[in-house]
Amino acid sequence: MKEISIKDFAEIRIGQVENQDAKTGCTVFICPEGMRAGLDVRGGGPASRESQLLDPRMAAQEIHGIVLAGGSAFGLETASGVMRFLEEQDVGFDVGVTKVPLVVQSDLFDLMVGDAFVRPDVAMGYRAAKVAWESPNYQDGPFGAGCGATVGKILGMERCIKAGMGSYAVEVDGLRVGAVVALNALGDVFDVEKGEQIAGPVSEDGSGFLNTAGVMTESGDVVDNRFVDNTTLAVVITNARFEKSALCKIAGMAHDGYARAISPVHTSYDGDSIYAVSVGDVAADQDVVGILAAEVVTKAIAKAIYSAKG
Repeated sequence: MKEISIKDFAEIRIGQVENQDAKTGCTVFICPEGMRAGLDVRGGGPASRESQLLDPRMAAQEIHGIVLAGGSAFGLETASGVMRFLEEQDVGFDVGVTKVPLVVQSDLFDLMVGDAFVRPDVAMGYRAAKVAWESPNYQDGPFGAGCGATVGKILGMERCIKAGMGSYAVEVDGLRVGAVVALNALGDVFDVEKGEQIAGPVSEDGSGFLNTAGVMTESGDVVDNRFVDNTTLAVVITNARFEKSALCKIAGMAHDGYARAISPVHTSYDGDSIYAVSVGDVAADQDVVGILAAEVVTKAIAKAIYSAKG
């Protein structure tokens, strides 16, 4: 097994646009030929658009774009800009009078980081789609959907840690599996390979990190609202051929990567979601791809912390 770049998946073009002053942005994944996709949502507070398309019972077999963005539910209009651009490129489901691009979206909560009233919108989605189409610019760090991402917020924003986008991909005998993660968790982050905590709420003296689960359980408080900048989003990409039902299962297995690297995870106040997409025809075992998906998600999460700035 060898490490490769997420950019080695030539079938998918990734574009990122952000507003560094307002600390928000979007990351757009475009597949002009269409990609098969599944989705698994484990967090209790997702902000999403057109997610029902990925239910195996729905008619659509392929989608053309995925948007990850900030702005919470306000940012869901970003996909309209992506759709507008793709329609101009004659990409989408042919309905006779035009082609309808099938674009799904999930957002994270970054309203408490920069300017709460500046959010990803139609114009930003259009720009990100254009970038993805003409000159894909994905990079790890505080860019795109990860511009305003943070972790370890149980004690408030003044004690949290900057996060962002992270990616990791591997190849095994021609089989490729990779992940892009927008890390914005309530909980702590761990480097599983090193066996150490690498992010979380900063201790009062600034000497290290506290344990979020410990803070929550020891307080004994009943909290009605922890909307303090949560939700981790990921897109798992493989060149193996699977249909929607199998991809939904692979997305579910990929959540094991969240559980290994983030604690606590999948809380009522996270919208933790993972998309799994197939962009090739390689024959592969579904469970093997699911195992690899969890592995690359785990490492992409660590990469998001190591690539963060500020």
